[in-house]
Amino acid sequence: MAVRPPRPPRFDVGVALAGLAGGLVLWAFGLGLRPAGSAQVLFDGRWPLLVPLAVMAGCELLRRTAPRTGLALGTLALAADLMTQGSIATIVMYTDLMYAAVLYGTPATARRLPWITGMLSIAATLVPFAVLREPEALLIGVVMGAVTFTPASTGLIVRNHRDAAESARLRAEQTALLAEMDRVQAVTAERARMARELHDMVANHLSAIAIHSTAALSLKDERTSLDALAVIRENSVQGLSEMRRLIGILRDGADDREPAATPTLDGLGALVEGARANGLDACLDAAYDSVPAPVELAAYRIVQESLTNALKHAAPGPVTVWLRRHDDGLGIRVTSAYGGRDTPRAPGSGAGLVGMRERAALLDGTFEAGPESGADGRMWVVRALLPVTDIAQGEME
Repeated sequence: MAVRPPRPPRFDVGVALAGLAGGLVLWAFGLGLRPAGSAQVLFDGRWPLLVPLAVMAGCELLRRTAPRTGLALGTLALAADLMTQGSIATIVMYTDLMYAAVLYGTPATARRLPWITGMLSIAATLVPFAVLREPEALLIGVVMGAVTFTPASTGLIVRNHRDAAESARLRAEQTALLAEMDRVQAVTAERARMARELHDMVANHLSAIAIHSTAALSLKDERTSLDALAVIRENSVQGLSEMRRLIGILRDGADDREPAATPTLDGLGALVEGARANGLDACLDAAYDSVPAPVELAAYRIVQESLTNALKHAAPGPVTVWLRRHDDGLGIRVTSAYGGRDTPRAPGSGAGLVGMRERAALLDGTFEAGPESGADGRMWVVRALLPVTDIAQGEME
C-alpha cells in the first residue's frame, strides 16, 4: 500500500499563496529586476518569469514536510529566474526555503548549509572581483550572502534556541518526575517505618493480652484468673500508652523523629522481666559498650519482637537473649524452643520477621531466623549483626 505524502501545514500553504500573490502583483505592474534588453536575460518578455515564480511558490508547500527537496527544486527555479527579467518575490521565497531547510531539516543539513553558503558567498565575492577588476563585482558576493548565507545562519540560530528550549523543557519534566518518585519513595518509606513502630510497640502487649485472656476464660481457678487479669490490665495500659505516643507523633507532623521515649539497650532487662511476667522462661546474657542510637533502637526492637514471637509460637522451654559488642558490630541472638505445639497461642501475620529484617537492612546489617538443631534440641534462632563503625563515623561527621 502506497504511503500518502504528508499534507503541508496551513501556515506553509499561506506562505506559498502570499508569495505567489505578491509575485503576480509585481508582474502585473511590470516590475522586474532586469530590463528587457539585458545580456543576462535569455528569455525575454513578461511571461517567462511566471514559470520560476510558480515553481518557487510550489516549493514553499514543502518547506516543512520535505525541506531539502523544496530547497533543491527552489535552487533550480532561482537559476531559471536569473535567465528572465526576474522577480523579487521569487528571491524572497527562496530565502525562506533556505531558512526552512536549516530550521526544519536534519541535523546534518543544519550544520552543513551555513558553511556551504558561507563559502559560496566568499567565492562569489572574490572570483568576480579577480576576473573583472571592478569594485562593483563585489556586490555579487553581497547579494549571494544576503540570499543564501544570511537566512541559513538565521535558521541555525533559531534552531539552536529551539533545541535549547526543548532540552530545558525535558530537563524540567525529568526533574518533576524524579521529585515525584522521591516523594512516593519517601511516603512509602515513612509508611513502612510507622508500620514497624506500630507493630513493635503494640504487638507484644496485644499478644500477652490475647494469651492471658484465653487462660482466664479456660481456667476455673479464681486466683489464676485474677493473675491473668492483672497481666492483661498491665499490658493494655502499656499498649495504650505506646499508642498515644505514636498518635501524638503523627498529629504533630514530626516525621523525622522517633517516639519521645526511645528505647535503649538499658531497657532490655525490664523487657525480659516483662516477658517473664507474661509466662516466658526468659533470661538475658548481654555484654556491650556504648553503641549509636540507631543501633540501640534496632537491637531493642529485634529483641522485643523475638520475645513476642516466642510468646506466641514457642514451645515450652527456656528463651535466651544474647548480645555481644564486637569490633565492628553488635551481635544479637535469641533462642527459644521449637516444635511440640500444634497451633500458636496467638495468631501471627509474619510482619514481625519482615520488620526485623528491614531494621537490619536499614543499617546495612545482616539478619536471619529459622529452626536449628543443637545440644538443647530443636530451637528457633534469631540472629542479627548490626554494624556500628560506619554509623559512629557518620555521627561524628
